[in-house]
Amino acid sequence: MSSPENDAKARRNRLLVLLAAFLGWLFDGFEMGLFPLVGPPALADLLGPDAPAGDSAKWFGAIIAVFLVGAASGGVIFGWLGDKIGRVRAMALSILTYALFTGFCGFATEAWQLAALRFIASLGMGGEWSLGVALVNEVWPGKSRAIVAGLIGAAANFGYLLVAVLSMSLLSFIDNVEGLILGLGLSQATADHLLQNSAWRFLMISGALPALLIFLIRAFVPESEKWEEEHAKGTTSHWARADLVGVLGGSLAALVIIWAWSPAGVAPLLATGITVVGLAAAGIGFLHPVRQYLRRAVAAGSLSPEKGGEVLRMMLLGAGLGAVALLGTWGSTQWAPRWATELEPDPAKHAKEWTLIWLSLGAITGTFLAAIAAGRFGRRITYVALCVLSLASALILYQGNSSYGDFFLPAAFLAGTMTASFYGFFPLYFPELFPTAVRATGQGFAFNFGRILAAVGGLQTATLMSFFGGSFPMAGSVMAAVYIFGIVLIYFAPETKGRELPE
Repeated sequence: MSSPENDAKARRNRLLVLLAAFLGWLFDGFEMGLFPLVGPPALADLLGPDAPAGDSAKWFGAIIAVFLVGAASGGVIFGWLGDKIGRVRAMALSILTYALFTGFCGFATEAWQLAALRFIASLGMGGEWSLGVALVNEVWPGKSRAIVAGLIGAAANFGYLLVAVLSMSLLSFIDNVEGLILGLGLSQATADHLLQNSAWRFLMISGALPALLIFLIRAFVPESEKWEEEHAKGTTSHWARADLVGVLGGSLAALVIIWAWSPAGVAPLLATGITVVGLAAAGIGFLHPVRQYLRRAVAAGSLSPEKGGEVLRMMLLGAGLGAVALLGTWGSTQWAPRWATELEPDPAKHAKEWTLIWLSLGAITGTFLAAIAAGRFGRRITYVALCVLSLASALILYQGNSSYGDFFLPAAFLAGTMTASFYGFFPLYFPELFPTAVRATGQGFAFNFGRILAAVGGLQTATLMSFFGGSFPMAGSVMAAVYIFGIVLIYFAPETKGRELPE
């Protein structure tokens, strides 16, 4: 029976789980936003002054695309790990991965090393989302899940906001850090090495600090009782390490797609064919661990064939819903700070930073509102409303502004509110689509496979800009049309309002 002591312990455990997931995703968002801040000076340093014109931009785009593929792979790998060994241990490993390998980026001496380290770091970033969301939803009661989903969705945007504030105060920040380094007894040469080119090495090394979170997680955060019940029944034993070979193949297929659309790739017609085949191969590869798990579970009698088929259908459907939001974000609104710099090139105006700040504030607002709306009005109608409003807000931003004027930042806030609102919706909805034994893997695939489409879409934004004579507003408006597909796709998804998480 329940007692005051047990109730207090349960409340404490829920708060610790939420705190760990929030901080993990906040630093995840900070480190996702860190590379756009330090990438240009880092590549200028690594490539040197004699690099051919345009090489820096090519490497920057490639590292962004590689990051998205790594995050997609990590969502499946760490989701698989979370279903096999538990949410808490796998989440600690995912945070350790993205923190340490972000820190290692500060020691890179070649551009390809930066890309490789960023890829490994992104594995942990993709995994942290699926694990944190699964753990939080399994620990918190159903009536609280909407508010909790909003908090989780907002966390990464707080991280982006921190990046924007840091960018605006970078010069004074570097001066203060130099004094700290010299005060510790290190040489001027060491300080210069760490702080040259906008202090990109020091900032990357500082990205290792979230690794300290693993001590909080391992010492205080309880494991999901739902997962422990499944583990005790033996349903988590149907996972096998050999199945991850499929994820490796899927990642390679996605990287080939990126190469095909890169400046070093092939003609557009051939690239289109490679994209179709590559996406099919990536999907098959990422689904392979789940298909093998389901096959073993059905053979063992712990899962019916019909239930296995439903899990696969929900994964593909969730991936489509996630792809709409991610492609709209990475192919359209993520380009807005860059566009602001074109409209207002004076660095003293901080157009890029202010645009990112207003986008981030809007995103924080939108993630809360979307989760609350989905909890009150239902999942499907909320998703439709988010698609309609996201398309409208993107068009208002890109077609309603021709200069960095008084209307620009409010329009950016509106676009950030709507287009990022999905990231408060998904932490509520995706866990409701999958049973406990495959929840981390299922929602990890659903959310992160869309990153591969977003990587391809990001390259298409540049292609569209060339088609429209260099006009980003036209390219961004066309990319925002992806939300129309979401309006259609959601009607094939179940309404889960008022239901308990499936067992």
